[in-house]
Amino acid sequence: MIVPEGLKRTAVICVLKNGNNFLLLKRLKEPNKDTYTPVGGKLDPYESPYKAALRETYEETGIKVEKMKFCGMLTESSPTKYNWTSYVYLAEIDFIPPPPCNEGDLEWIAFEQVLDVPTPKTDWFIYQYLLQNKTFAFSADYDADLNLLIMHEEIEDILVF
Repeated sequence: MIVPEGLKRTAVICVLKNGNNFLLLKRLKEPNKDTYTPVGGKLDPYESPYKAALRETYEETGIKVEKMKFCGMLTESSPTKYNWTSYVYLAEIDFIPPPPCNEGDLEWIAFEQVLDVPTPKTDWFIYQYLLQNKTFAFSADYDADLNLLIMHEEIEDILVF
């Protein structure tokens, strides 16, 4: 099935954390090549977002989490093929040596250091809301070069970027 350009694709963002530390993936390929992001990916046909989050976490880290908490959504819009609706889930995990991953290198990054590593601007706001235990519905708009133009949090109706 060919998805028409501009139509939103559905994915999960799986944030793995221990205290104020996040297990992030330095991505080997686009989108967001060479940046630090949570693990995650596209939903399979007929798959729920929750089941996709459990599956993607296991596939990319080898970590079998028993449960994940739904925390919010990120909707990304651009005039290019980059258009996503992502369900964001969180799992508190034990602090373990970063496992191998075929998508890139996993590393523990402290929240205070997230701005010191290349990371998508949208993710910084996600981490802030997660640490404050706040549910969110972010809407992010990009230009044709995928520069973030504006980001709105729709539950509180505030502009965050």
